[in-house]
Amino acid sequence: MSKRNLILMSVSFVWLSTSCKPQKEAREEEKEFLVTTPAIADTTLTKDYVCQIRSINHIELRAQEKGYLQKIYVDEGQHVTKGQLLFKIMPNLYEAEVEKAQAEAEYADIELKNTKTLVETDVVSPNELAMAKAKYNKAKADLDLMKTHLAFTEIRAPFDGILNSFKVRLGSYVEEGELLTELSDNSKMWVYFNVPETEYLTFMDKSNKGILSHVDLRMANGDLFDHTGVVETIEADFDNETGNIPFRATFPNPKGLLRFGQTGSIVITTPVHNALLIPQKATFEVLDKRYVFVVGSDSKVHAREISVSAELPHLYAVATGLSKDDKILLEGVKMVRENEKIKFKTISPSQALSSLNLYAE
Repeated sequence: MSKRNLILMSVSFVWLSTSCKPQKEAREEEKEFLVTTPAIADTTLTKDYVCQIRSINHIELRAQEKGYLQKIYVDEGQHVTKGQLLFKIMPNLYEAEVEKAQAEAEYADIELKNTKTLVETDVVSPNELAMAKAKYNKAKADLDLMKTHLAFTEIRAPFDGILNSFKVRLGSYVEEGELLTELSDNSKMWVYFNVPETEYLTFMDKSNKGILSHVDLRMANGDLFDHTGVVETIEADFDNETGNIPFRATFPNPKGLLRFGQTGSIVITTPVHNALLIPQKATFEVLDKRYVFVVGSDSKVHAREISVSAELPHLYAVATGLSKDDKILLEGVKMVRENEKIKFKTISPSQALSSLNLYAE
């Protein structure tokens, strides 16, 4: 190949390269973006509140007398019934005290009867009879007290429930008031959760009071509990540090699945009329604030901050920042700059929403 031909080929290559570049840039400038408007629809919003699960009745079982733990009749985690014998403290000393008090009461009774006979025959004064009665009443009271102490050596279940772990072992010496175990009545569960002041005011609105008639419980594994609960109690005061007020919902627990100390989330479902819905993919975040690009009448895009009232699958319900007539950039939010003029195609909200499942995949 001659030198002249090589020069011609080089020039041609340079011309082609330089001529293709403007064409490529022109194609990029002509990129057409999809634009849509918010959808207006009735929907339901769900909000989760972290909660703590408590038994409707949860108490500590403590020794009422001191002594050696002679017998344990049950096991940890066992379901027990009201009145069932659980523990027994060695009763020997208390049995002896009862026998002594019994003897003194019998002796006082004999003295009282003899004094009555003597008063009837005018051998002693009526004052002697009154003193004998007082002595007998005191002896009888002492006997009742000793019997009570003896009864306290047996610890029985005050209600149906489930026993917690034992804090003492067989044969150990327990002091009066020492903790033995705990007992939980799990037939119903109290679930506590905190609600911010703004949401409290919404719930207390006359039109929304029915929202709290039924609430759901999402357990730690993500599953919903089989039974719904009812908010029955709201505490009197707000926490000044958090701005929250505690609510309490009651849940039936017929299968005993819920236990004292579990955690989860209360799920409250709220109906919303004429909610303003936009696809999540049309938004972007800057420093914990959420924005969309709004397309103006001059075809230029402008970032606008929005607030989100609730998150739905692939959608956001917008509380403030948008109106139903605003045109928002549906895709390509990372490809445009503030105040940039774009070429766009407008699609209906229903078209935009119909593509969300495909987008998620």
